[in-house]
Amino acid sequence: MVDAFGGDNAPVEIVAGCALALVEIPDLYLILTGDESRIKSELAKHPNADMNRVEVRHAPSLITNDEHPVNAVRRKKDSSLVKALEAVANKEAEVFVSAGSTGAVLAGATLIVRRIKGIKRPALAPVLPTNQEHDVILIDCGANVDMKPVNLQQFAVMGSAYAKSIMGIKNPRVGLLNNGAEAEKGCELTKEAYKLLLQTPVNFAGNCEGRDILSGEFDVVVSDGFAGNVALKSIEGTALMMMSVIKRELMGGTLSKLGALLAKSAFKRIKSKMDYNSHGGALLLGIDGSIIKAHGTCSAKSFAAALHQAAKFIDGDVVNIIRQSIEAMPLSE
Repeated sequence: MVDAFGGDNAPVEIVAGCALALVEIPDLYLILTGDESRIKSELAKHPNADMNRVEVRHAPSLITNDEHPVNAVRRKKDSSLVKALEAVANKEAEVFVSAGSTGAVLAGATLIVRRIKGIKRPALAPVLPTNQEHDVILIDCGANVDMKPVNLQQFAVMGSAYAKSIMGIKNPRVGLLNNGAEAEKGCELTKEAYKLLLQTPVNFAGNCEGRDILSGEFDVVVSDGFAGNVALKSIEGTALMMMSVIKRELMGGTLSKLGALLAKSAFKRIKSKMDYNSHGGALLLGIDGSIIKAHGTCSAKSFAAALHQAAKFIDGDVVNIIRQSIEAMPLSE
């Protein structure tokens, strides 16, 4: 299910991303919700995509970032976001992807699709590049603020399940985001969570300082939503700043331009690795259905990446693996 009217660049970039994914993923079938006439008008611009694998469901209203998420989800039953989530809840579709309001996606997924039994809080989990060949999952990056240690414990279990099933990591190393590597560092939340994680059937590798999130030393980094969101936005901002500085300096003189030309392929690889457009969206783990939140300003390329991510999510049977992992372990209150 695709919320075709979610996001700053909807429906143009969303539909273009769907068309791109249809070409790239042979067995993909999409249902798009939103203004039917506008969606079909955009689809007509992409003749290379197999339109026999596309269904459009009319949804006349949309939920914006300015609206109160819970109120909007409850009031706007005919919105593109709600219609798409209802289809997932009714098992008409296996996955939901939207670039719309993060708050509305969280509220809608929780109220309509609902949590996996035993999960106390769902969590947003983007996949980020690291200094090594593998990526890292940051969980949570903004779905929750007021947390309990058990929430972080469950995040570790969910993140590990995803790393095993999708990333192919046999024994994912789990880190706890903290202000120091020592066990005694942190606030009461992280100190208590540290103790719990030592007793949890995951490969707990200790505290992870902010500078080590992208080091490659961890496969999953667990955090409360406030600290995780600050970390994520700081990483995004730093990456954009560094690319801007590098470009400006390379274009600053004849010799630097010559050097840039010689290293052009290397810089392209660096840009590709750091570009969020190539990494899809943030996973909403803990919901009894596959939910992916794409970046609000995503391009067609970025949205197509989110659909690739969705296909892997389904193939990896992530929801059932998380369910089984939670059922198999006694969790603290």
